[in-house]
Amino acid sequence: MTNALIAARDRFTAAHPETRTELNGREWGVVDIGHGPELILLPGTLGRGDIFWNQIEVLSDRLRIVAVSYPSRGGIAEWTADMVTLMDRLDIGAATVLGSSLGGYVAQNLAALHPARVPCLVAANTLHSVAGLSTRMPYALDIASAPIEDLRGGFKNGLGAWAKAHPDQADLVDLLLQEVGGRIAEPEMRARLAALKDGPELPPLPPGARVVTVEADDDPLIPPEMREAVRRRLSPSVAYRFLQGGHFPYVVCAAEYTALLEQVMDLPVTGPDWGRDAMRVR
Repeated sequence: MTNALIAARDRFTAAHPETRTELNGREWGVVDIGHGPELILLPGTLGRGDIFWNQIEVLSDRLRIVAVSYPSRGGIAEWTADMVTLMDRLDIGAATVLGSSLGGYVAQNLAALHPARVPCLVAANTLHSVAGLSTRMPYALDIASAPIEDLRGGFKNGLGAWAKAHPDQADLVDLLLQEVGGRIAEPEMRARLAALKDGPELPPLPPGARVVTVEADDDPLIPPEMREAVRRRLSPSVAYRFLQGGHFPYVVCAAEYTALLEQVMDLPVTGPDWGRDAMRVR
């Protein structure tokens, strides 16, 4: 049976392959599409830049969208500096930056250290602190030397449990298993895990920063108390809450997520009524 999500992602990737770009000695994947106000997309641990294909396809006729895939070296501090270098290279003075999960941590650090470059931060399905993360699997393992299958295995087990609880999301699980199974190369996977495990605590955002948060009630990786801590730390002007969507609402609720971004970017909303499948809580 054809996996509709994988097929759609693969069509997008074939049409818009990422460019391999060296930034400060680290090789990133970059997809740069469209014209208009700039939006930078930073994925989580289990995604390349093309995991946002649904939003890019709909919005790239009205926005310039830059989506990235992480390198095999460096961490939060280095990747933050790399994002500034990338913006300079692409002649982007300032951009709205959306980061999901791991990307949300990088985005928060970028917005705090370089506020003039990030007039709007969208912190999505992410965490506010890495304190205590090293006690959780797979971060409790030695990221540098543990067998890669042990590191990948934790994700596979979690995805298997999600598939049993949400059989309607089998296509999403298979797509993510592709990422875990090797589409994200071993050095890149180790770097992503180490980036959070060894990451710095985040500096505060400057007063008056424009912040939007995104969360989902059924996110298995970001528990309710962490979602609350993110909102408390960031004091968002708007907090979007998906009633469902798990850790990947941009795939599960693609149309609503796109409508969310249309609102954030002050574009005419062409997607479905937000009130049906998600709610705006602040």
